Amino acid sequence: MKIKNYDNFFLPAQNIEESKVFYAEVLGLDLKFDFSTLGMIAYKVGDEEPAIILKDESRFPNVKPTIWFEVESVESLYIELKNKGVVFLSEPFRIKTGWAVEFTDPSGNRLGITDYNT
Repeated sequence: MKIKNYDNFFLPAQNIEESKVFYAEVLGLDLKFDFSTLGMIAYKVGDEEPAIILKDESRFPNVKPTIWFEVESVESLYIELKNKGVVFLSEPFRIKTGWAVEFTDPSGNRLGITDYNT
């Protein structure tokens, strides 16, 4: 099993309204989706599919900068990586577009894998 592509880049937002202004008006990024009521807002970077997704720290107090990768099957790669000693932060969980799970690398950087198997 291998990683197919970047999926999204998650960043914490201490003040979601201030961050909205910065990413839209200062950086000039186009809105991909606005789920502010759920604590998330996403911005497109050029024509790339991966987005920068801001997560409101008041809704997600343990949020850390995280890179997600798209894979064919979270379940399969989860088992493969777990057998190689990767320590996951949770069991795979359901999201609107499929499945996801997060883990850390040896330096403590947070990474995740997701699929589009709804």
